[in-house]
Amino acid sequence: MKRAPKKSATDRSFVVALSRGLDVLRAFRPNDGLLGNQEIAARTNLPKPTISRLTYTLTKLGYLTQVPRFEKYQLAPAAMALGYAALANMGVRHVSDPYRDQLMRETGGAVAVGARDRLSMIYFGQSRSELTVGVLLDVGSRVPIATSAMGRAYLWALPEEERAELLHDIKEHVGHRWPKMRDGIERAGETVAKHGFVMSAGEWHNDIHAVGVALKLNDGTGPYAFNCGAPAFKFTEEALLNDIGPRLVAMVRNIEAAMTGNVVMRKSQNKEIADTKKLKPSGGKVARVTEGIG
Repeated sequence: MKRAPKKSATDRSFVVALSRGLDVLRAFRPNDGLLGNQEIAARTNLPKPTISRLTYTLTKLGYLTQVPRFEKYQLAPAAMALGYAALANMGVRHVSDPYRDQLMRETGGAVAVGARDRLSMIYFGQSRSELTVGVLLDVGSRVPIATSAMGRAYLWALPEEERAELLHDIKEHVGHRWPKMRDGIERAGETVAKHGFVMSAGEWHNDIHAVGVALKLNDGTGPYAFNCGAPAFKFTEEALLNDIGPRLVAMVRNIEAAMTGNVVMRKSQNKEIADTKKLKPSGGKVARVTEGIG
């Protein structure tokens, strides 16, 4: 669920055929319905004859179902089983459930946890109710790393070398939009250094304001990232900075402690929120994101 493998002609361990087959499965997105070979080819940048062979093979293996009437495909139960197996084995998803639900009730925002998938963050846990209007993302949804609160929190939790590599990939992908995105990423770095969380106020979606906090574990997984968002009229920038952000920091701290077996869920996070607000800035301005990406 992390980064795309580097397809090097010198990497003799890399199986290109397998990579292409997985790219076909990756082409299907929530609410897509059916996809034809031509649509899959456009999404994967693979030749249509190659796609035809791959969809035929994946259908024979039970990962795709063909709908002859439309000459299109949909994901089959075998593919869904992979996703459910992954979710079932994600401890952070299950441990965070009650904490996310509690923060959702306290703030009225949608609260999610996600992990990196190439240049996006993919949701694998989501808490929202019928009162959480305007935020329709669910498990399996993707948000961009560069502009979303969840993505920026993840980005600033990475070691410097990994962050520089990811930023280079983002720059190559977004082209002329990079300068504006870079400025937002740098502001996020300054905010996380000062407050422990990042903000995205209308930068991913005009009408959505959100905060993000990363979770780093010592078990070799992650980093993961949490967000809490709502329509802009509900979460003002002042509310993000002074209320929602500190609450999310407190929640993630509790989850981190719970995953190490040190605490049980508390009925209220007020003390943690108060402690977070007392934190002093931990440094000055964040330097340019990385040399050479200017």
